[in-house]
Amino acid sequence: MTIQMKKTLFILVALIFALASLHAQKGKKQAAAEPEGYRFTTLVSLPATPAKNQAATGTCWCFATTSFMESELLRMGKGEYDLSEMFVVRKTYKNRIKDNYLRLGKGNLGEGSLSTSWLRVFDEDGIMPQEAYSGISYDSKTHNHRELQAYINVVTTVPVKAKRMSKESEEVTEAILDIYLGEVPETFTYKGQAYTPKSFAASLGLNMNDYVYLTSFNHFPFYTKKVLEIPDNWEMNRFYNLPLDELIQVMDYSLDKGYTIDWDGDVSERGFSGSKGLAVNPDPSKMNLSAMNDRSRPEMMMPDRTPFPGTFDKPCPEIDVTQEIRQNGYETFVTTDDHLMHITGLAEDQNGTRYYFTKNSSGPARGPYEGFLYMSESYVRAKTIFIMVHRDAIPPEIKAKLGL
Repeated sequence: MTIQMKKTLFILVALIFALASLHAQKGKKQAAAEPEGYRFTTLVSLPATPAKNQAATGTCWCFATTSFMESELLRMGKGEYDLSEMFVVRKTYKNRIKDNYLRLGKGNLGEGSLSTSWLRVFDEDGIMPQEAYSGISYDSKTHNHRELQAYINVVTTVPVKAKRMSKESEEVTEAILDIYLGEVPETFTYKGQAYTPKSFAASLGLNMNDYVYLTSFNHFPFYTKKVLEIPDNWEMNRFYNLPLDELIQVMDYSLDKGYTIDWDGDVSERGFSGSKGLAVNPDPSKMNLSAMNDRSRPEMMMPDRTPFPGTFDKPCPEIDVTQEIRQNGYETFVTTDDHLMHITGLAEDQNGTRYYFTKNSSGPARGPYEGFLYMSESYVRAKTIFIMVHRDAIPPEIKAKLGL
């Protein structure tokens, strides 16, 4: 090798090392600039069916409770079922139409309801599998009740004005439900067996008396039952009241013992993002944010739902929610009854903060966790309206206080 060739080789090697060093330094700078993110460790993961999409309907209550009951069937060793949400929705429409009439047209005709409506339909009318009743009898691949709801709103005014719910009036509403949701078959075949909705419900072995509704507010005595003052509780169901710490204790005990949770709460907050798969309750006073006042705190939410900077980049300081903070949110109408979901697990982030792994009803494509999301304990303490659990999912000492 000539001297010139050696010089050329030396220069090439030096250039390679220099470029490699620059690339490594650039990579370090990029890594430093990237957000830390949320890193979750699963503590409890209970069986659940895949996330479904309620689409353009206000039927989260039915999707969440159907999912809850499907997990109950898995827990009981009954196998995986895909139950029909729209069978329950249709029957609930009939119930709410009658309720609206008896309330002189001042009932809740909207699409929203609670888990209680699902249990009522199961007991009174039964249930069907999804394959036997899809609830879509109109030109759409997904659920869309805008037009259906508009017709319901109009035709239900007629019997109220007439002060008589005639046979013909009932037939009109039945026809509207048939057109949009499809006629309900008297019998159907499922896995080679003939059923009615009632006999199919009986075959599942679910007992609606096993499920308990729990809340936590201090405007009525703890360990008593009271009608919860939310618009979607149009059936006037009563809820057991627990101190906040005991409500959380029930949730943790339930998951630890293998029981999932039907959850109702507020999702209209700066810290809630279905697309991010997160629900957190940031404390702006601990986030080095300027010009913050009491109206900027999540429990005193402003109309602007823009997240506080950095909320979803990495775990942020959250509010230490007390019974008083929770009550204040409810009584100032900041914490509202927005949405039902299905809690199926428990996790913690890299800082040891606990999260409830929750199945939403926006479909499996929503967010990074196949339609599920993580709700922090602070968020759950502040924004839960009520939960529904199996009675055996309640710690014995709390069950005794409730007289269960």
